Amino acid sequence: MSFSSSVAGWIAIGAAVAAVLALLLAVAFWLQLRRVRAAQLVLLGGGKSDLIDFAVSLQGRIDDLHAAVDEVAAALARVDQRIDLSLAKTGLVRYDAYKDAGGQQSASVALLDSSRTGLVMSAIQGRDYARIYVKELDRGRAPVALSPEELEAVERAMAG
Repeated sequence: MSFSSSVAGWIAIGAAVAAVLALLLAVAFWLQLRRVRAAQLVLLGGGKSDLIDFAVSLQGRIDDLHAAVDEVAAALARVDQRIDLSLAKTGLVRYDAYKDAGGQQSASVALLDSSRTGLVMSAIQGRDYARIYVKELDRGRAPVALSPEELEAVERAMAG
C-alpha cells in the first residue's frame, strides 16, 4: 500500500464520518423543525384550537364589555343627577297659629332635594278662614324670611 492510497483511505473515512455527522445534524434539524411546526399549528391552526382567533375574539368581547360598562356608568350618573334633583327630604310641623284656635290646625311642610332646594308651604288656619303661603328655598336660603315654624320644618326635613 502506498502513501497515496493510505491518504486516500483516510480521506474516504473522513468523508464518510463527515457524511454521517451531516446526516445526524440534518436529522436533528428536521426534528427541531417538526417541533416548531407543531407549535405553529397550535397557534396558527385552522380549527378550534387556533389561539390567535380565540385571542382576537376574546379581545373583541372585552372591548364590548368595556363599552357596556361605560354605558352603565353614564346611565348611573344620569340617575344620580335625577336623584339629587328629586324630592328627597320632607319635614312637617303642626302648630296653633292663633291663641283662640286649638287642635294645631296650622301646618308648615318643607319639600327639599338633597341640596336643600325646594319649597316650604304653610297653611294658617283661623276660625273662619285659611291662608296658604309658599316660599322657595335655594340651597337652604329663602328670598323672604321664614317663620320659626317654617325654619323648624326645614330643619326636620334636613335631619330626616
